[in-house]
Amino acid sequence: MKKNGVRELWSNGKGVVNSWLAIPNSFSAEIVASLGFDSVTVDMQHGMVDFQRAVEMLQAISIFDATPLVRVPWNDPALIMKSLDAGSYGIICPMINSKDECHQFVSACRYAPRGMRSFGPARARIYAGDDYAQNANDCIITFAMIETAKAVDNLGDILSVEELDAVYIGPSDLSLTMGHAPSINPVDEVNDAISHILQECKKTNIKAGMHCPNGKTVKERIEMGFDFCTIANDAAFITQTGSSELAQARGQ
Repeated sequence: MKKNGVRELWSNGKGVVNSWLAIPNSFSAEIVASLGFDSVTVDMQHGMVDFQRAVEMLQAISIFDATPLVRVPWNDPALIMKSLDAGSYGIICPMINSKDECHQFVSACRYAPRGMRSFGPARARIYAGDDYAQNANDCIITFAMIETAKAVDNLGDILSVEELDAVYIGPSDLSLTMGHAPSINPVDEVNDAISHILQECKKTNIKAGMHCPNGKTVKERIEMGFDFCTIANDAAFITQTGSSELAQARGQ
């Protein structure tokens, strides 16, 4: 089976630099995947991406070495399974707030006897190889998003779920549920919660990931001990670079 590059980096003690695709276009996905990111995530939650576009984007990513991942829009077993069948090597699932929700999520990612995933790997077998069925349970990565105050309160129970590989912190929703404006640059109270999540992950051997505004913050978070960090998204790249270049062109 084709290796999961994220797992390989983790096994070597290295942090993963991830990119994020909100634009529903296979060409832009191909461009981002060509840049050398360790992994590329297709965002079906807040990105403008439907399932058919996601398949096309996964095909474009597959030309390169970047590990393909998908953030699904919700803890929906049907779409989780379809995303895996389409060739995603990991699922990032939003708004996991309890042990039961986490169990439902990871169960949808694993074949029996370790889960309830239905068999029909369609494109996944083409991407990964004919031995996909025998190895998928150990290859696919499960990321539960910890992004609410309730999830932080229930963190110990969530991290105890078998088959959970990693958590992924959403700083904007976490800020919002802790009584602050949503922000990818959290205030001190939210940063304290983020540090707590990281410490608990280290204790339980669960990998910790986080969305970051830029490469500088990614470097800082990985130096803190995070295992997986995302640099903004493709739409932000266009916005930031375009605004900067326009300002220069106008002498501002």
